[in-house]
Amino acid sequence: MPHRELIDTGIAAEFLSRSFSPSETIAIVLRRLSPTSIAQRIVRLERVLQPRYLAWLAHENATGANVYVAANPLLSGSRKRTKASVANIRHLYLDLDTDAEAKLATIRTSNAVPIPTAIVSTSPRKYQVLWRVESLLFEQQEVLLKLLAMTFGGDPACTDCNRVLRLPGFRNQKYDPTHFVTAEYPSESTAHCEDFRLPDPVPNRDLIRGPIDPIKPTGTHSNSEQDWAWILGELGRGKDPVKLTRSLAERRSDKPNPTYYAQRTVDVASAWLWLNQGFPIADIVTMLEVRRSFQIPDKLSSARAHEIAFTAQRMIARKKIA
Repeated sequence: MPHRELIDTGIAAEFLSRSFSPSETIAIVLRRLSPTSIAQRIVRLERVLQPRYLAWLAHENATGANVYVAANPLLSGSRKRTKASVANIRHLYLDLDTDAEAKLATIRTSNAVPIPTAIVSTSPRKYQVLWRVESLLFEQQEVLLKLLAMTFGGDPACTDCNRVLRLPGFRNQKYDPTHFVTAEYPSESTAHCEDFRLPDPVPNRDLIRGPIDPIKPTGTHSNSEQDWAWILGELGRGKDPVKLTRSLAERRSDKPNPTYYAQRTVDVASAWLWLNQGFPIADIVTMLEVRRSFQIPDKLSSARAHEIAFTAQRMIARKKIA
């Protein structure tokens, strides 16, 4: 069991002050390993920064609780740390668990990403790399997190917008002896979507654009809406999706990348139809991966298929609400 003098709440306060703005709502999570328990507190930043609150966290940590903070601020009045309660995207992050020193060195010298805002030493030779960002849509964050994991070999499971991070200044209780969680701050800058030039088989700017919307009940329909209606009808009649992709790409040569536009339109429409037919989303992801297996590299295929399946799921949900 660690002693209180091995905990530094000043480090925790600095990390929180750098990561969040005054008056923002954040989530603090306490997890105990034995007996297993999870406690969550959703509070204003100012309250967490009070010496008494930090002393309470230090006591909990000293008696066996791991201390985490949610990566993104929550909406004021939130009671849960769900995706729907996230106020805005504040960070991109990457978990490096295996061969982490070499991967971290690659990130530090890479021209594909900005200099990280923070590097947290979470465990012996394991890190969480953070980039402070602004003006990112939720869909953009999801895709960028997957691309970061695939490009630099991070944990592909750690890509949710309501993810929690280990709070520096406290002890990681998973180890014996426990590990003191520290942070360094290589950069003070705030990054934007276009600062992440991650390799993929199609233009990255296209990949992280907003999802294709279904036809809206207006008097006239755009070309993209007409494409969507045509593809839905042809797929519903059993037409070959690969041939449809080629046909749509030829029809829409006005697009900056007709092939990408056609692939995405056909695949989102297919996922939309499969979901309405009752197919499990895991099966839909597999079918999308298989369909493009000869056109899209394996490292992107899974992330792309998941993103498309969940885009179609959100479209159906919005339609039901409307």
